[in-house]
Amino acid sequence: EVQLVESGGGLVQAGGSLRLSCAASGFAFDDYAIGWFRQAPGKEREAVSLIKNGDGRAYYSNSLLGRFTISSDTAKNAVYLQMNSLKPEDTAVYYCAANLRTAIRGNSWFRSGLYAYWGQGTQVTVSS
Repeated sequence: EVQLVESGGGLVQAGGSLRLSCAASGFAFDDYAIGWFRQAPGKEREAVSLIKNGDGRAYYSNSLLGRFTISSDTAKNAVYLQMNSLKPEDTAVYYCAANLRTAIRGNSWFRSGLYAYWGQGTQVTVSS
């Protein structure tokens, strides 16, 4: 059974940092691309970042302006999202999602419909 379990969310002041984790199980980790999406209340789900295990390519939403960094630990079957200089507008539920690396093209990585597996989400709240 495929499982993605997010952790690391919480309440932080503006300007602070958080590190989200996505623990993956039930599939061949090196063959998969794992991304982070977020959804704020009343807004559509939006792509944040993606990493392709196997070749290590990373993609980011242009709106992040370099504040977030995605990484992958194949020994632990985990993907991390380091979030720095957090802003109140970063407040959202953050989800990790996965699919075979070959199913995610670099020019469409941000399309949530391409991801077959999703975690339950972790809440990030940034206070001003």
